[in-house]
Formats: sequence, C-alpha cells, structure tokens
Amino acid sequence: MAPERSGQNLLQNRWGQLVVMVLSTVTLSNMQYGWTVFVNPMRNETHWQTASIQLAFTILIFVNTWLAPVEGFIADRYGPRFIVMVGGLCAGASWMMNAHAHSLMALYVAAAIGGVGIGCVFATCMGSALKWFPDRRGFASGMIAAGYGLGAAITIIPTSRMIQMSGYRHTFWTFGLIQGISITLLGALLIKPIVPALGTVKRGRIQARDFTPSETIHTRVFWVIYLVYLMIASGGMIVTAQLGPIARDFAVEKHSVVFLWMAMPLLTLAVSINNLTNGITRPFCGFLSDKIGRENAMVLMFCSEGIALFGMAAFGRHPAGFLIFGALIFLFWGEIFSEFPAISGDTFGVKHATANNGLLYTAKGTSALMVPLANMLVGATGTWTSVLLLCGLSSLGAGLTAKFVVSPMRRKLLASEPAPARGAAVIAAELI
Repeated sequence: MAPERSGQNLLQNRWGQLVVMVLSTVTLSNMQYGWTVFVNPMRNETHWQTASIQLAFTILIFVNTWLAPVEGFIADRYGPRFIVMVGGLCAGASWMMNAHAHSLMALYVAAAIGGVGIGCVFATCMGSALKWFPDRRGFASGMIAAGYGLGAAITIIPTSRMIQMSGYRHTFWTFGLIQGISITLLGALLIKPIVPALGTVKRGRIQARDFTPSETIHTRVFWVIYLVYLMIASGGMIVTAQLGPIARDFAVEKHSVVFLWMAMPLLTLAVSINNLTNGITRPFCGFLSDKIGRENAMVLMFCSEGIALFGMAAFGRHPAGFLIFGALIFLFWGEIFSEFPAISGDTFGVKHATANNGLLYTAKGTSALMVPLANMLVGATGTWTSVLLLCGLSSLGAGLTAKFVVSPMRRKLLASEPAPARGAAVIAAELI
C-alpha cells in the first residue's frame, strides 16, 4: 500500500512526517549535547563535585535508553503521536526542574524524567523513520540522528551566553519551556507509519523476515552488534559529558578565541563545532552505508574515531588541537546513531523496528555507565589522557569486530531465513 498519494496533505506523507520528526529531535538535542556547558557553572555555584553532577548525565542516558524498548512496543502498536507528546512534556519538565534543583537528589530525579523524555521522542522517531523508509534506512535514520546532533549546534551559543548573563538556572528554565512546548506541538502532527508487509532485497543487503523482539534477543548476532555498539559508544559518550572537565584539565577552558568577529570562550566554540560535525556526519554516513554496506562504513568510521581520540590525548592541551580533534571525535562518532538503527532494520525487519531498535539502543545507556567510571580513572591517574587512550583502543576494536565478526554472522543468519516474496524495486516503486 502506498503511503503517498497526490491528494494527501503534506504532513500525511512520509517526507512530511520525516520533517516533523527531524524538527522534534532538533528541539530535543540540547538535553544531551548542551549539558556539558552547564557542568562547570553548576559546580561553581553549588560546590558539588563534578563526578556527582555527572551522575545526573548517566541517569539521563540510562533511563533514556533502557525504557526505549517499552516505548517502542507502544509506538509500534498505537503509533508515535502520544509517545512523542509525552516525551515533549517530560523533556520540558526536566530542565525546568533543573532550574530549581538545590540538592543532588532533585537533580537526579529531573535527569530521570528527562531520560523518559529523550527516549519517548528520539527512539520513537527513529523507529518510525525506519518504517516509513525501508528503501532508504541509512538516509532516514541519519536524518533523525542529524536533527539530534545539529539542534545543539544551533542553540549552544545562545545557551552559553544566557548562562554567562543570567546564570545556569534561568537558562535551564527558559530552554526547558521552549523545548517542552515545541516538541509537544510537533508530536501532535505525527501519524502511524504505513509499513510494507513484505521483506526487501536491495544492494546485496537481505531482509528475510520480521523478527519479533523476543526472537531478536535470542539471536547471537544481536548481542555481537550490541557489544560493538557499547565499545564505540563509550568514548563518544564520555567526551560528550566531560568535554568541559577535559578542557579544564587541559588548561584550555578559559582560553578565548575570535570567531566570525566575535570573542567567545574556546569551550563554547568547541561544543558548537562538535555538535555541527556530529550532526552533519549522520545523514552522510547513513547514505554512505546504503551504498557501501553497514559494516564497511563502520570499520572506516570507528577506526578513524580511535585515531581522533589518540589525537586529543596527544594534542588536546593546545587550543587548536583541542578544537580540531574534538571536532573529529564527534565527526566519526555521530554516525553510530544512523548506522545501528539501519543495521537493526536490515537484520531484524521493519514491522517491529521501533521495539527492536529500542533493544539495541540500550547499549547507549550501558555505555553511559562509563562516564562515572571515567571520573574514577581520572581520580586515580590525575589526567584525562589515560581515559582518551582507552577509548581510542575500544573504538579500533569496535571497527574490526564489526567488519570481521558481525558481517559474516549477519550473512549466515539472513541466508538461513526464507527468501522474501518481492524485491525492493516493487516496494520502492510504491513508496516514491
């Protein structure tokens, strides 16, 4: 059944829905990628330890990802509208609660609510995109992921300026109100995706049938992909949360730079550039993996990520090195949010795509546990260099595992499944 007809309203076809979902993740982005600019101001005012503050980030990511399978199951059954609207309310409430958090426990409760919000919005939009675009999974998942990265690139400079002028509490309140209202209104425009009933064969990637979530977790290839996700996500997650503390440790936090005739702190410019590269890479790498294959794209990007982390460890104490290698870390790391949803859809089908991707997405939450462990390692070694080197090794291992372990396992699994009744050309013709 074709989801687009000439007489349809723009918002009722898959391209219109993709625009709405991308805007939703753009508005959501600051909750994760803008967090690092709040850490040092929060520490200065409250005198809480950095490790204690960053536990809130771990809770945010952990709740976000580990509830994603449940949210995905509901979205698969009833559609994305209600789930995304609830997510918008939670996202707004979380930051508005941060504005009034005068204890660590209040900060942690707000983080848990924010985690529910991110999961409802991001995971649901990602699963819906996989359903709307079975013929362009890499591109569609990349666009959703790009919104989640680029949003903070757009807002990080006004966020940082508001923190400097009005304090971090006022900034939390203002942006929390904006994102809560915006996401809730956008969520009301979403409709349940129209999913082709049959599998696809396209560019050598076979999707034999739709796996239920229970069947998915009983395949060995799922857990190897999960391990690869965990290995590559840990380094980027640590740098995302700890870029401010890393800048302080490397003595570049207070360094000022002139950009577009404006003087600004090096950290503000770094976060803005990092989020820009983090967002740009997602649709590009999704499109690239559609062309050259998921595992080929993974080994290329993950090994490059490892080299970028080594570069930050070696040259990050120089302002130019901090800017360059920080941007490269996010450039090569951001594609995980397009690659893993796409490989999940390729391997386990689209009918249960939101729930299955939600199961895989929990690896991001598990990787967030590395953030407090990284603080412990820094406490033991006295520097972030050791953490960056370990993360670089993990990234190299993830790329090699994807190429030489995941790829043959996926081929074996899919070759054992019955062939689909119709090819991708038929489905693509219905969807264009």
